[in-house]
Amino acid sequence: MRQLYSFYYDAFWIALKSILEHKLRAFLTLIGIIIGVAAVIVVSASISGLKTYVIAQVSKVLGSNHFMITRMANVGDLSGEEWERRNRVFKDVNWEEYEHIRDNCELCTYVGAQMNAGADIQEGALEMPSVRINGVTHNMAEIEDKTLEEGRFFSKEEVERNAAVGVIGFDLKEKFFPTGSPIGRSVKIRGVPVTVIGVEQQRGSFMGQSQDRHIYIPITLHNQIFNRSGGLQIHGKTVQDENFVASIDEAHLLLRNKRQLIGSEESNFSVVNVDDFNKTMDQVTGAIAAVVLPITAIILVVGGIVVMNIMLVSVTERTFEVGLRKALGATRKQILLQFLIESSLLCVVGGFLGLLLSIGATELVAYLLGMTMTITAFYVILSIIVSSAIGIVAGLYPAWKAARLDPIVALQKA
Repeated sequence: MRQLYSFYYDAFWIALKSILEHKLRAFLTLIGIIIGVAAVIVVSASISGLKTYVIAQVSKVLGSNHFMITRMANVGDLSGEEWERRNRVFKDVNWEEYEHIRDNCELCTYVGAQMNAGADIQEGALEMPSVRINGVTHNMAEIEDKTLEEGRFFSKEEVERNAAVGVIGFDLKEKFFPTGSPIGRSVKIRGVPVTVIGVEQQRGSFMGQSQDRHIYIPITLHNQIFNRSGGLQIHGKTVQDENFVASIDEAHLLLRNKRQLIGSEESNFSVVNVDDFNKTMDQVTGAIAAVVLPITAIILVVGGIVVMNIMLVSVTERTFEVGLRKALGATRKQILLQFLIESSLLCVVGGFLGLLLSIGATELVAYLLGMTMTITAFYVILSIIVSSAIGIVAGLYPAWKAARLDPIVALQKA
């Protein structure tokens, strides 16, 4: 055991000495491994960061433990025929159905309603086109975990009496009230003056689209302005995590019963679950990783080829050393292990340098783009293991060639 330990100890230092004697060559050899490992980790960090960014943005809009029932959802995922079929079969959600779920869903902490429209907003001589007008119930602030920068959300009483009040997004504040507080001032929606009572905290943009170009008004006022009574979205929320899935099932069953759907008859409405969106993001990022990472890993393969080439040069240069060691009793296995240790050490060092480079690159990208970049332990470990494996594979042939050298021939060549 002591002899075996001594051999590996000596082999390690011989390998390190050989690398340090040719620093520039070793560095040039490692560039492929360094860039390959860094590329794999940076790409994986970008994918993970994209997922975190999208989920965070959705959470800002929808909150947590939140589900929605509407006529049709996820239409972008449907084929043309399926969309046409659902468009014929699925029915709008109405106010009576909302009240039925609100009054009977025992596991739901909150049940609210929302109607959407678009309109130009005016304040004096200023105008902002295509603003999202969200008519909602008073509890939407709790359902979507809204944070207000100033002011308050409207109350249940204000919804019941069609109060002309609203909570504006940050874009409207910047447009109409760049200085001073907008609280108590008014904007016009289709000529109807609406008093601003709150300003929602800035959400930022999502996929190039601003999430702050909106105003919340009581749903009853929304019905008056836009003359609509159907096309509701029912929003539900459960504070207890363990009851979330059950609350969705309960609300789903309540609406089926209200519409007298029985047995295996298809539900003619859609249920949107924030958790399902997170699972979809897992699938999307997983698919991206499955395509992009193998392409990126090709750089590691190229790096391995460079390592193999340099190790073949090293074997040629050290023919005398190999011949002398074999003449002094070194076995083929020991020579083989000597060169494998050297190639593996090269790639492991390259792997760690690539890791350091990736950390710097992700910090820089995160700073420039303002997006979270997450380096996961899995890809760090995977990159180091892969780089080590490449070192072993790349060193096999050169090591095998060195181990087969005839000591007499090797000494004569030297």
